[in-house]
Amino acid sequence: MAAAEGESNHAEGKLEFSLDVPFPSSRDAVIALNSLSPDREPRRGGISKHLEVTGSTLSVKWSADEARILRVSVNSFMDHLSLVMETMEMFGPAVPL
Repeated sequence: MAAAEGESNHAEGKLEFSLDVPFPSSRDAVIALNSLSPDREPRRGGISKHLEVTGSTLSVKWSADEARILRVSVNSFMDHLSLVMETMEMFGPAVPL
């Protein structure tokens, strides 16, 4: 089950949201990271997204100027994450190299 946390950084006027997604293994988390990392935010300003893997957990942190922009980015990411997880499940566990 993913853990999410939202907050507002009043000093900078930014909205922040973070999401931790546990995977069965660190290799699965890295596969998800590599699948999701190429997707840059379409808008040049107003939002940033940072992805990283710690152990077998994929962590994502957003920072945005407006709630609408943040919502659209998080929703889009969740759609892509769902597709990645369904694909990984369909093809089974990662094969060691």
